[in-house]
Amino acid sequence: MTLSPLDDYPIHQAPEVMRHVTTSDRNFYDRYYFNVHPCSDDLMMIIGIGQYPNLGVMDAFAVVRRGPLHKVVRASRELGDDRMDTAVGPFRVEVVEGLKRLRVSLDDAGHGLSFDLAWEGTIPAQLEPPHYLRWQERVVFDSRRLAQTGRWTGSITVDGERIEVTPDRWWGSRDRSWGIRPVGEPEPPGIQVKNAGTFYWMYAPIQFEDHSVLCIVQEDEKGRRVLEEAVRVWPDEAREPEYLGRPEYRPDYAEGTRDVVTATLAFAPPGGEPFAIRATPILPVHMMVGTGYGLEPDWKHGMYQGPELKVQGVTYDTRVPEDAARMWGMVDAVGRYEYLDGAAPTSAAVGYGLFEYWSLGPHPSFPE
Repeated sequence: MTLSPLDDYPIHQAPEVMRHVTTSDRNFYDRYYFNVHPCSDDLMMIIGIGQYPNLGVMDAFAVVRRGPLHKVVRASRELGDDRMDTAVGPFRVEVVEGLKRLRVSLDDAGHGLSFDLAWEGTIPAQLEPPHYLRWQERVVFDSRRLAQTGRWTGSITVDGERIEVTPDRWWGSRDRSWGIRPVGEPEPPGIQVKNAGTFYWMYAPIQFEDHSVLCIVQEDEKGRRVLEEAVRVWPDEAREPEYLGRPEYRPDYAEGTRDVVTATLAFAPPGGEPFAIRATPILPVHMMVGTGYGLEPDWKHGMYQGPELKVQGVTYDTRVPEDAARMWGMVDAVGRYEYLDGAAPTSAAVGYGLFEYWSLGPHPSFPE
């Protein structure tokens, strides 16, 4: 058993050194997620940096969608003893002021993408409900997450072009999640082979000029709620977030697909007036292409890539039919959001944010 610098802080939660988590489940993870966009369809970048203590791996990715190009840089290393070391080769994340300000960067590694960005939250970070799911006897999700909207300052360089990032127009959201969910190489399926299951999911952290709305909906194959959340949050930390009741998610799909063209998010705050927000995805980023979320057999989150640091770059062009056919699965899009029927609580009726969705497997909204 090895000590690390983190053990010198009075933060232990169990009679273990801090580098050891309290479960031996191989799927335990601890991750940062960020998205960056200019409130338009010009560009979206997503960054993820994660540790997998029971797999002994730390990895990172950045994916940028700009026009038809889907460009990924990714890196992986052995985790080692010091979990306070947040660098993965050219990637680094730094907590400047906990729950308020962070810095995330990617040095030029010769793959056409680099950045140096400072994050500042515009609302207090919110702790989301527990995410717990047991499937065919196995606990597959048991995690927690904090979420926050904010703004960016710094620069992004794509294929030699430097893009200045200023907080007046470069917005985004982030989360920090930890716990259990499937990572790394696939395990023997066992009884799980009986049914691949359903993942019916929508996540919308929405930022308006002077407030934010955070909304989650997940349902199982019978339409039962697995997870839900709907709150309106204001920048003033003394102002309590407003609970918006049970959110309803009504997507409209492109004919013959499960690609969302637009969606209505409906809310009924207890003791308040019902209202709705229209969501329109304006720039999709396919999260399962190149980033480690699942499609590539040789690169998955937490997958051991060998004793030496490994850094790779991959680029796809959605104008090429073969590349376009890869764009499948979870979508993280820049979303344009609009309060309907004059329901905005202030003059800020139009906002932007992440619109994340996936509809996999059977669900009542998809009749046989």
